[in-house]
Amino acid sequence: MPDRPLTIAGYAAGASLAAITLVYVFGPTFFLDDEYAHAAAAAGRKKGVVVGLSNPANDCFINSVLQALAGLSDLRFYLIREVHRRKLDGPETYRVDADEPPLRRSNGKEVPPWKIEGLRQGIVTVALKDMLDRLNERPLYKKIISAQPFVSVLERAFRQRISRQQQDAQEFLQVVTERLCDEYHEGRKARERIRRLRRAGYSLDLPSIDVGEDGGSEVMPMPPLPQSGGGQDGEPQRDDGEGEEEEEGFPFEGKTESQIECTLCHFTPKALSETFTTLPLTVPQKSSTSLNECFDVMLKTEYIDDFKCEKCRLVHAVEVKERELRLARSETQKEKLDVEISKIYDAIETDPEKPPKDVELPDIKLAPKRRIARHHRISVFPKILAVHLSRSIYSTYSTKNMAKVSFPEALPLGGLLDQKKYRLLGVVTHKGGHNSGHYESFRRQVPLAPFSTPHSFGNQGVYSTSVSPNPSTQPQQQQQQQHPPPLPSDLAARVTVPRGIMPSSPASSASSVSSRSSARQQRLGPAPTSAPRDDASAPAAANGASSSSSSSARVSLAPPAGPRPGSRASARAPSVVDVARLKKKAAAAARKAGNRWWRISDEKVQQSKTSEVLGMQKEVYLLFYELDKRAMGEDE
Repeated sequence: MPDRPLTIAGYAAGASLAAITLVYVFGPTFFLDDEYAHAAAAAGRKKGVVVGLSNPANDCFINSVLQALAGLSDLRFYLIREVHRRKLDGPETYRVDADEPPLRRSNGKEVPPWKIEGLRQGIVTVALKDMLDRLNERPLYKKIISAQPFVSVLERAFRQRISRQQQDAQEFLQVVTERLCDEYHEGRKARERIRRLRRAGYSLDLPSIDVGEDGGSEVMPMPPLPQSGGGQDGEPQRDDGEGEEEEEGFPFEGKTESQIECTLCHFTPKALSETFTTLPLTVPQKSSTSLNECFDVMLKTEYIDDFKCEKCRLVHAVEVKERELRLARSETQKEKLDVEISKIYDAIETDPEKPPKDVELPDIKLAPKRRIARHHRISVFPKILAVHLSRSIYSTYSTKNMAKVSFPEALPLGGLLDQKKYRLLGVVTHKGGHNSGHYESFRRQVPLAPFSTPHSFGNQGVYSTSVSPNPSTQPQQQQQQQHPPPLPSDLAARVTVPRGIMPSSPASSASSVSSRSSARQQRLGPAPTSAPRDDASAPAAANGASSSSSSSARVSLAPPAGPRPGSRASARAPSVVDVARLKKKAAAAARKAGNRWWRISDEKVQQSKTSEVLGMQKEVYLLFYELDKRAMGEDE
C-alpha cells in the first residue's frame, strides 16, 4: 500500500514531462500551420493564393503598381510577343552601328548611344515580363518575392536611382509605361530599317563577324540606310509593300485630340494630337463625385476669350489693304495692293494658317480678339486604359482631396457609332494624407489568356500543320472492331450468310463496321475537327458513304430498325428549356468567377469581392480598365 502513491506520482510526473515535450516540439509548427490554415481559408483556397512582394524600404508604391499590372492579360500578351519577336530577329537587328546618325529628340538634345541600345534591346520589357511571370505563379504555400530585380534593371536603364522619398505610384507607373512605349517604337524603327535595307537589295544574311588580316575578329558595319522621304516628326515613312504585317502597338498607348473653333467665323485649325500612356483626371473639390464627372471635366467644351484667330486676322488684313487701296493714287501702288489682296483671299480659301510670305500683314497687335471654343476628345482608345485620379490640391500647403469618387465596373467610352466598352481589372488605392500613407492594390481573379486555349486552332493556328478537311473515322472503326456488339438472339436465326464468305472473317467484320460507321456518320453529320472544312467535300463524303454502305449491305448484318435501348442515338435531344437552363448556369458561374478579387498589401494577400472594390471610393487612386472582349464577341 505505501508503494501505490509513489507509483501514481511517478506516472503523473512522466505524463507531465511528456506533455511538456510535445508542446515544446510540436507547438511552434502547430501554431504556424494553424495560422496559415486560417489565412488559406480566408483566401478561399486550400493552399496558397498569389505571390506577395516584400517591402524592405517603403516600396508599397512599387509593389501596388506591379501587382495591378500582373492582372492585365493584354499587357502580358504584349510582353510575350515583344520578347519572342526580339529573340527571333536576333541581336544584330537591334544593335547600334558606329556610322548610324545620332537620334535627336524634339527639343534638339541628342540621345546617347547606350540609351538607344537599351531601348532597342527592350531591357525593361524583358525584366517586366519576368517579374509578372513570377507574380502570376500559383504557389502551394505562401510565397513572397522581391521587386528589386526589376527595380535594378529600371535604374540601370536610366542610370539613376529611384527615389523613395516621393513614393508616388502614379509617377512610377508613368515612368514604366513611357519606357515600355519608347522601347516598342525604337524596336519597330529598327525592324523597319532592316526591311527597307532588304528591299533596297542588301544581303543581310551574311555573318556580322569577319576575320581580319591579323587573325582577330572585327564587326562588319551595316550598310547605310538609303535616303528616302521621311514621315512627320522624323518618323520613317512606312511603305505599303506586300508581305508586311501590321504590328499591334503598345496596349497602354492612346491619343487625345484638342480642337479649337472661332465662335465668330467658325474656323477650325489643325487639331493638336497628344499621346498618353496614363490618362490624368482631376477630381472636383466636393464631398462626392463620380468617374463620369471627372471625364466631363476633361472632355467638356472650354471657352477662351482674347484669342487671335488666324482667319479673322487675314480678314482684318484684307480690310486694311482695301482701305489703303481706296486712298492710293499711283497705279503701281494700286496694282501691288490688288495682287496682295488676291493672295490673301487665296490663303483664306485654302489654308488660313499659312499666310502668303511675300505679303506684309498688319501688326498682330492690331488683329481683332475673338472668343474660341476648345474641344477635347480621345481620338485613339488604348487596349488598357490607366486612369489617374489627381487628388492633389496646390495652395499655400499641398493637401489631398478626400472626395469620394464612385467608379463603375463596366465603363463605356466614345460615341454611339464607335463606342468602346471597358472592364475593370485592377485598382490601386491610397490611405493617408498628401505626404504620407500606404498603397494597396486589387486584382480581379480572372484566368489569364496566356495560360489557356479557349478555342482550337485551324490551318492558320499556332504550331499547326496542314490537315485534311475531313477527319478520318479509322480510330472509331478499330475501336468497334475490337469490341463488336453482341448479336440479338431473335436475329441469329434469320441471318443468312452468303456463299464464300465466312461470318468471322475480318473482311466481313470490317465492312460491317464500315457500313455502320458510314450510316452513323450520315445521321450525325461530319465529326468535329479543328481545321476549316471545305464545303464542297461534304456532298462527296456523303455520296461516298452511301455507296459504301449500299455495296456492303449484301455481306453485312442488317441492323434492326430504330436505335437500341441504351445507345447514344436513343438519348433525348436537349430541348429549348434545357439549353436556356444551361446558359443560365453558365452565366451564373461566370458572374461568380468575375466577382472574386485579390486584395494585396505588400506580402499580405486576402480575398475580396467586387462590392468591396467598388466601395473604395475615398481611397481610389489608379484605375486599370481593359477592353471587354466579351462585348467584342471574343473569348476571354
